[in-house]
Amino acid sequence: MERIAGIDLFSLDLPLRRAFRHAAAERVRSESLFVRVVTDAGHVGYGETLPRQYVTGENRDAAFELLERQILPRLAGMSFASFDDVRRFLVRCDGKAPEAWVDPRTAQTAAWCAVDLALLDVFGRAFGTTLGRGLPGDIRDQAFGSWPDQLAYTVVLSDDPGRRLMTLLKARVYGIRDVKLKVHGPSPAGVRLARRVLGPRARLRVDSNMAWSYDEARRALPLLRRYDVEAFEQPLPAQDVDGMARLTAEGFAVIADEGFDDAESLERLIAARACRGVNVRIAKCGGLVAALARCRRALDAGLTLQIGCQVGETSQLSAAQLALVRTLGRGVSYVEGCYGERLLEIDPVRPLLQFGRGGRPPEPPPGPGFGTEIDLRAVAEHGGRRISVGTSTIDASKELP
Repeated sequence: MERIAGIDLFSLDLPLRRAFRHAAAERVRSESLFVRVVTDAGHVGYGETLPRQYVTGENRDAAFELLERQILPRLAGMSFASFDDVRRFLVRCDGKAPEAWVDPRTAQTAAWCAVDLALLDVFGRAFGTTLGRGLPGDIRDQAFGSWPDQLAYTVVLSDDPGRRLMTLLKARVYGIRDVKLKVHGPSPAGVRLARRVLGPRARLRVDSNMAWSYDEARRALPLLRRYDVEAFEQPLPAQDVDGMARLTAEGFAVIADEGFDDAESLERLIAARACRGVNVRIAKCGGLVAALARCRRALDAGLTLQIGCQVGETSQLSAAQLALVRTLGRGVSYVEGCYGERLLEIDPVRPLLQFGRGGRPPEPPPGPGFGTEIDLRAVAEHGGRRISVGTSTIDASKELP
């Protein structure tokens, strides 16, 4: 039985190559948190998260303090006899800390994501379990471990009209035919340009990040649909479930994003018939295990499944996303992420996981856990606040790849 000896929590501000804008935020750095777990046998694993106030109600400081004061002290000293014990613990948690640790009404799914991934990584290494081909246990699909046929990564375009044409031209040259545009105003100019550059066979979606009222959306969506837009992501504020239901009933392919993060919010959308699909992001859903549960529930309810990401994710979360898609085996309609150093100036995780020509997914790392290594020199250069629980200390000289 292997025991958690120590835990480190630190913030990272990895610079983006250029600002990324949408209606809810503008980012020039990752604004992320990492959790590092060390066992008494010397195994080390990492979890990553990117708290976003407008998504889960958690900003980075609040998530840091929740982890520091209530979660990590209870996690230190825990032991597990097998990898399946770890998985069962995380299934019971379902994207949140145990109720004895944190009031379940507390916003916490982003914070718990870092714990979920760190536990899977460190005990995957401890028990020789490789996650790159999928999460073991409760396998329902004969296609488990395989990347779905014809599924390619989407390129998401920032709401920056000055760079839109150049990005679209690069996407076309690179063979990308699945594009999502961030939009703010109701003008169809960006979508019209995308259709013109990418051609009639490209798949287009738009995401307004809650920018519109119902009346504004009702005027904008028919204009955008003229250009064969497949889906409209979170056109209304997250709390306007009734408005989302009206748009869905009127025939618009609405995808919910900021409107859900946990099991309860997903059930609310399903009961109201407020969307035709959902955007499942590991960092907002409470980690890989909970994200898998949200995906399966969405598919059971007949919803379209989009596997998304937060702006600024490193290859650590990308490794988890590859494991999620391969665990599902099929049923995913859209996937976004694996940007690596296409978006970040530096990704401290190796191997670097980023999509290839035509949106082709990278090969998952072959080693135990997520199979990744962290360059702690990059962490030191871009790191900020840090605390340690238990006997763990970061020693860059021992952990650099």
